[in-house]
Amino acid sequence: MTSPAAARIEQVAAEWLLDILDLPRGSAVGFGTSATACSLTLLTAARDRLLANAGWHVTTRGAFGAPPIRVVVPETVHITILKALRVLGFGAEQLVRVATDTHGRIDPAALPPLDARTLVILQAGEVNTGEFDRFAEIIPLAKAAGAWVHVDGAFGLWARASAHRALTDGLDGADSWTVDGHKWLNTPYDCAMAICRDPEVLARAMNSDTAYAEGSRHAQKNLTLEFSRRARGIPAWAALRTLGRDGVAAMVERHVAQAQWLADRLRGEGFEVLNRVVLNQLVVRGRDDAETAAIRLGAKRDAYFIGHVNSSRIFE
Repeated sequence: MTSPAAARIEQVAAEWLLDILDLPRGSAVGFGTSATACSLTLLTAARDRLLANAGWHVTTRGAFGAPPIRVVVPETVHITILKALRVLGFGAEQLVRVATDTHGRIDPAALPPLDARTLVILQAGEVNTGEFDRFAEIIPLAKAAGAWVHVDGAFGLWARASAHRALTDGLDGADSWTVDGHKWLNTPYDCAMAICRDPEVLARAMNSDTAYAEGSRHAQKNLTLEFSRRARGIPAWAALRTLGRDGVAAMVERHVAQAQWLADRLRGEGFEVLNRVVLNQLVVRGRDDAETAAIRLGAKRDAYFIGHVNSSRIFE
């Protein structure tokens, strides 16, 4: 997408995004296809920076033979992060999985020694429980050691734009963040954002300038995986323009309240709610395994029936 108008709209969307999430102004914002793709770009930038600090420049020397990098992840790390790391050449046995507390958050006391060749990955809105890592405790430790901190906030980062902001306290001290637009913003499915505190680092890692197509460090082709791309920032701009700050906050707060209301009703019916319901995820089981299995079977059957009814109506 080379339209000046599209480029300007995406620039405005990036500024609005940093403002509503209260992340460091001036950070680079790349509009990518998914949280997976955006995580890949940011983890690439993180690897390159950590190796450059050790005197190894990936852009010229490649990754083979480079000094080792320690990657620290929570036990509950999301599969998309594992996929991105796998693409970068980090195998499962190379990752340091840190024990989590009863809520699924990294236990700061369980962290391994951190140094300037460590990549720490934290979560804002763990996919099952909705929990948030203890950023205010962990990030200062990591930064003092010279580590890079990435926050996987595909869903939960939007809590920062609401009355539930306290869940994200200290998160702005990280080096990079991922957030999806197709979840709470309801943008088209392939719309996510890669946010990097240091624009130069991301632009170097993703640079795709050529003699016939040069661009600044702000050019989206130099911040994302795609060279030829559609302007994915436009749907994000439209959603933020329509909802505004108050609309985003109201939507997040309403959905969290609905999840908490549902949790209370289910408890009243004898079900066990397994998580604290701090966001809009709800984990429930029946009174015993047999009841849980029966409920799951019924839910699958209902979903199958509803899907077929809806499909038949589409084609009527």
